[in-house]
Amino acid sequence: MPGAEDGFEVTPWGVRGSIDYDRLTERFGTERLGGELLGRLRRLAGEDHFMLRRGIFFSHRDLGRALDAHEDGRGFFLYTGRGPSGGTHIGHLVPWVFAKWLQDRFGATMYFQLTDDEKFYSKKGMTLEEARGHAYENALDFVALGFDPGKTRIILDTEHIRTLYPLAAKVAAKINYSNTKAAFGFTGETSIGMIFYTALQSAPCFLEDRPVLIPLGVDQDPHFRLTRDVAPKLGLEKPALIHNVMIPGLRGPGGKMSASDASDALYTTDDPDTVKKKINRRAFSGGQADVEAHRRLGGDTDVDVSYQYLRMFFEPDDAKLARIRDGYRSGSVTTGELKAVLIGAANRFLEGHQKRREEARGMLGRFVLEEGGARWPER
Repeated sequence: MPGAEDGFEVTPWGVRGSIDYDRLTERFGTERLGGELLGRLRRLAGEDHFMLRRGIFFSHRDLGRALDAHEDGRGFFLYTGRGPSGGTHIGHLVPWVFAKWLQDRFGATMYFQLTDDEKFYSKKGMTLEEARGHAYENALDFVALGFDPGKTRIILDTEHIRTLYPLAAKVAAKINYSNTKAAFGFTGETSIGMIFYTALQSAPCFLEDRPVLIPLGVDQDPHFRLTRDVAPKLGLEKPALIHNVMIPGLRGPGGKMSASDASDALYTTDDPDTVKKKINRRAFSGGQADVEAHRRLGGDTDVDVSYQYLRMFFEPDDAKLARIRDGYRSGSVTTGELKAVLIGAANRFLEGHQKRREEARGMLGRFVLEEGGARWPER
């Protein structure tokens, strides 16, 4: 994995430094998403998506093979998830929003895995009951995005183990400790639950007898490298992956938005006043030291967090985004004005999302994978 020699670090449990995505792609051995393949994805989908146009989804593994399956009539299914360590923030929504678009455009079934076991193993002091409670709250945010209940199933590891374990056992039999240690840097102090966890996270990749496509943050790629190594040994198809860039925390640049620091993230449950205060007080500015200098020299949209949040998530309209970008770079739009644009866009999104999130409480059962004896955590 990229480490100190690269000036940044990207692992499934942490991202530090300013990421060079060309270097990351080289180190991870993924392929840049562009050219003919990107055009093919757009053509088969029947439309473009702003996250593709803007390079938010920038890298892949075997995307072409998933598209082949669509064209030959087998189709592909979708899989993504969440490690329930706390509330849902905007960074978590990025692959889910894109997965919703893929489901809509390709008619694909979707499996959403909530890994309450992994967070119980890895988060010091977190009880299993707490992890399950977070999973429930995260599931509400997922459902609120509008997935098709007839084609979407939510999986909670500790409740759906009867479905997952037979597949995980087959995967685990083909992964040795040396492979896992090399991939994740495990030590003699690592919980045996964490060592087995990759096998359990692999299991949804093989729930259907056709290819799977997984939209995910690039930091989670190492888990599925092992899955891809194992799949041919089991006579199964390698999962295809499509990676999004890391969404920076409010303090940016570098790193990613983290659920472990509530002041550095925009949560789906934040009220309008909280959003306003967080952005005004915390959002890293690409502007100059004072208004006079900013009017003369303009701002840097490459590092300005408010602009990047609009580009990555909150403003899908390219023409509007271009006006904001040009105004900020020219100095005609100040940092305060740019923050105000983001505050308005974020609160408009969250107002609708929070309404749908409450509605999801009454329909969550329609999305949960049916398995004899499985039950959803009561809240």
